[in-house]
Amino acid sequence: MDFLTPEFFSGLAAIILLDLVLAGDNAIVIALAARNLPRHLQKKAVFWGTFGAIAIRIALTFAVIWLLKLPGLMLAGGILLLPIAWKLLKPGEHDPNIAPAAGFWAAIRTIVVADALMGLDNVLAIAGAAKGHMGLVVLGLAISVPLVVWGSTLILRLIERFPIIVYVGAGAIAWTAARMIAHDGLVAPWFQARPWAPWLLDAVLVLGICVGGWLWARRAQPRSA
Repeated sequence: MDFLTPEFFSGLAAIILLDLVLAGDNAIVIALAARNLPRHLQKKAVFWGTFGAIAIRIALTFAVIWLLKLPGLMLAGGILLLPIAWKLLKPGEHDPNIAPAAGFWAAIRTIVVADALMGLDNVLAIAGAAKGHMGLVVLGLAISVPLVVWGSTLILRLIERFPIIVYVGAGAIAWTAARMIAHDGLVAPWFQARPWAPWLLDAVLVLGICVGGWLWARRAQPRSA
């Protein structure tokens, strides 16, 4: 994948969208971890905590991209992305219970560790969307993570006000999963021999996740009421 090509920009847009939609929990972690600090330290803790989180996430993504080159692992990664997309559409799944940190370095440690543990879904989705282009991963994270940090409240409010954003994100994850499955070395020859098969897989997974999640949410509303 070269720079300044339609494929590059579509991959970059997919990475930014995936990171924004998947980062609701991470935004809450950042806000809660720095909540008890003095105002003049809050911004510093958020900045350095996020800087450390970005570095760890890039390293994890690099490792995942390398691992996905092994036969069968991209197929497994694509399958693992499907429950992540489904979980995204389940209400009440975005409220981690993180205690506010007592000090500056404790806040940074909380942000970095929590982001690393909770960001595995982001890493897997981004690695699949990047298709081995490490520059695309770094650029996508460099753009999206600061947006999440400084616009976390806005992003969470937008998702609450316009639930369609979550469905678009879940659809993007399902599409990424389909691409990963179709490009795995174990099954790629079968898909290449049938040009219609990757498109059919895209449609089945995206519609299955989005429509299934919407129907599940509608059925869950009467029970919760």
